[in-house]
Amino acid sequence: MTDAPIRVAMIDDQALFRSGLALVIGSQPDLTVVGQAGDGDEAVDLVARVSPDVLLMDVRMPHLDGVAATRAICAKYGDEAPKVLVLTTFDLDAAVADAIEAGASGFLLKDAQPEFLLGAIRAVAAGNQVVAASATKSLFERFRAEQAQAPGAEYDLLTGREREIMLRAAQGMSNAEIASAEYLSEATVKTHMSRILTKLHLRDRVQLVVYCYEHGLL
Repeated sequence: MTDAPIRVAMIDDQALFRSGLALVIGSQPDLTVVGQAGDGDEAVDLVARVSPDVLLMDVRMPHLDGVAATRAICAKYGDEAPKVLVLTTFDLDAAVADAIEAGASGFLLKDAQPEFLLGAIRAVAAGNQVVAASATKSLFERFRAEQAQAPGAEYDLLTGREREIMLRAAQGMSNAEIASAEYLSEATVKTHMSRILTKLHLRDRVQLVVYCYEHGLL
């Protein structure tokens, strides 16, 4: 029995761009396009109708933009929300940082190669936050550096080892790389990461990067 294909929906105000995405995604046996819409206002209803696993979200749209739409979806569906992959024209777009804070799992440039787009969809659907990691970091270095605040009481709940692992993860290291650097098994690293995210009330590693930059830890 084969796994069900990853269900993908798209929110973008450019119909031609949506059509191009649909052709690329639909060409893959493990991916299927289940819906699309041209405005953030339609995003919440679309999610309710088609239950996508991954939502490709244009960050800048008329009426309701991708940031507000992402925030509304994550607030309504919580842990059951689809993974949101933000699409943007500019690699240094402050709105993308806001979308990640709102709950997006990462972002892609609209001119990304098709192979990278497809790989990003699969990675996000699998729960990995490795999409455009270096660009994400540059965003937060540029737009959040001057707003750094000391971490709150939640940071005090972390053990010394957990703080080390948190910083390595925020720097883009994989579980395998962290395990090698810390002389731990990957299973132990996964356990530590789960505890770190729980203690800091974070959804995933992208939000962990946000947390570290906002609190001057990187």
